[in-house]
Amino acid sequence: MRVYVPSPLRSYTGGASAVEAEGATLAAVLEDLDRRYPGFRFRVLDEQDRVRPHIKLFVGCELAPGTGVALDARDEVHIIAALSGG
Repeated sequence: MRVYVPSPLRSYTGGASAVEAEGATLAAVLEDLDRRYPGFRFRVLDEQDRVRPHIKLFVGCELAPGTGVALDARDEVHIIAALSGG
């Protein structure tokens, strides 16, 4: 499935804004992305496997309630990172 990567995480994907990944759940997709792009998963999930506060995960146009969401191979995953600063 296609995963859209926000600008702050593109250094892990060689600059790619969209990459392919496999998995039956969001958690499995993030694990697959971490195998392909080491360090990626830790930027999305914390040490307790919770989505970091500044990250939102969408499947299609719907906000995912968690990483246990079941996926279909035709789904698109959008990772959104909030901007911060002062």
